[in-house]
Amino acid sequence: MDASEVAREELNGQGSIRISDDVVKVIAGMAAIEVKGVAGMSGGIAGGITEMLGKKNLAKGIKVEVGEKEAAIDIYVIIDYGFRIPDVAAEIQNRVKKAVERMTGLVVVEVNVNVQGIVFASDAKVEEHRVK
Repeated sequence: MDASEVAREELNGQGSIRISDDVVKVIAGMAAIEVKGVAGMSGGIAGGITEMLGKKNLAKGIKVEVGEKEAAIDIYVIIDYGFRIPDVAAEIQNRVKKAVERMTGLVVVEVNVNVQGIVFASDAKVEEHRVK
């Protein structure tokens, strides 16, 4: 593994423990998607349309910068219409920070929430039933 693939390596009396950046991304994505008001993770904007990712692609809506002891996380989300965006974003920051710190031992120095779009209830239902 090279330095970009290893989020944290810890030496103990029995050997080393390595945590991949992808593991940190999945932990952050799972914590974010559990926040009420989060419709999904965003894979970015392609051709002016925001791409919403399913639960299997949580890591793709996350960017992490991980050092030996600290991590900075950028999250790209789509919010459900009707929720107060600053409240949802603050809850995402809180849950992601707690989850990553608890599970990895890293200190999360920042969680940046990037709201890429809003989904309306009628839009979500159309997408769910599009393919059977």
